[in-house]
Amino acid sequence: MTRVKRGVIANKRRKSLLKAAKGFKWGRKSKERAAHDALIHAWSHAYKGRKIKKRDNRRLWQQRVGAAAKENNLSYSKLINLLHKKNIELNRKVLSEIADKHPDIFKKIVEQVRDVVLS
Repeated sequence: MTRVKRGVIANKRRKSLLKAAKGFKWGRKSKERAAHDALIHAWSHAYKGRKIKKRDNRRLWQQRVGAAAKENNLSYSKLINLLHKKNIELNRKVLSEIADKHPDIFKKIVEQVRDVVLS
């Protein structure tokens, strides 16, 4: 049987592992076993963090839209309900951007939605 030399592959694996652990504190950036353990935890937290980020952003958008709706004498829930009744399909992200950057346009949207209540 022929001899298999594994130096190249093992070194490549170690190098990529330590490259991924770059910026970690203490021995976790330079010691292979500590770096491996740290990366296992970091990657699992990163997965959870991507889900939490979506949750946090939606809460932020709802707060922005709610604050802008209050300025126009309307609650958040009533605004969203009226938007659905009027078939205005603006999501919360877009509504929050409009409320934040262009309050005059947001006011026009609210006025257009209020027509549903009157009619």
